[in-house]
Amino acid sequence: MTDAQPAHIHLISDSTGETLHAVLRAVLAAFHDTAPEIHISVFVRSERNLTEALDTVSFVPGLVIYTLADMSLRQILVDRCAELKVPIIAPLEPVVTALSGFLGVAPNWKPGQQHKVTNEYFDRIAALDYAIAHDDGALGERLMQADVILTGVSRTSKTPTCIYLAHRGIKAANVPLVPKTEPDQAFFDAIKRGVPVIGLTASPSRLTQVRTQRLEVLGAARSADYAEIDQIRQEVAEARLFFDRHGIHVIDVTRRSIEETAAEIQVFLRGRDPATV
Repeated sequence: MTDAQPAHIHLISDSTGETLHAVLRAVLAAFHDTAPEIHISVFVRSERNLTEALDTVSFVPGLVIYTLADMSLRQILVDRCAELKVPIIAPLEPVVTALSGFLGVAPNWKPGQQHKVTNEYFDRIAALDYAIAHDDGALGERLMQADVILTGVSRTSKTPTCIYLAHRGIKAANVPLVPKTEPDQAFFDAIKRGVPVIGLTASPSRLTQVRTQRLEVLGAARSADYAEIDQIRQEVAEARLFFDRHGIHVIDVTRRSIEETAAEIQVFLRGRDPATV
């Protein structure tokens, strides 16, 4: 496809479309320099909804990726795509078929089942609330309730990693390391109590880049030293010594995505206690 004729991909779901979007995002990572135009139709649970989605497919034909629980709607979609001569795929079908055969149980399709309000859902909400309440060093007795504490110098992705872990039901607290300032005593009390702590670090050059961008967003509201390479080198070195002194497990996030960092944290927690994650 040329820039004048972009590829079109249609996601059609009877729920939020998050599953399809996650699948597509993962697959597109293998196709560098490709930026198709994505059209999303969600909560497609009636013929009228499906007709509206198909109108878009007809107007800008392209690959159709779908998840529909209603068999009659599925058939309409498949037949119409055949008429339009556009490719169509249900990415979950092979997995469902294999799992059904393995378990010997027929699937019970209902739209949005993965988003049911269950105890696990409430655990995730509680973890998210915890992460927000304990962002940037909001400490106290509740720090003892953390499943894990993330610490490190500024801009080592502590906050987004805490939020990501919260979506996995893990209560993660963020304790920043400030130059020439010891963390609150509650942090050390939590370590003594056995709360796992992970130190996040990154290369000074990467931190300089990220902090410079941050200053631009803030209108250079912070001291210029905040993004100065020598200052950052010193901060990173002092943080490493701090981690060593307190036996803190370290993860270098320089070339890691938030998802990769969170995955390694979960592996670390499982190694400490298989029931933790």
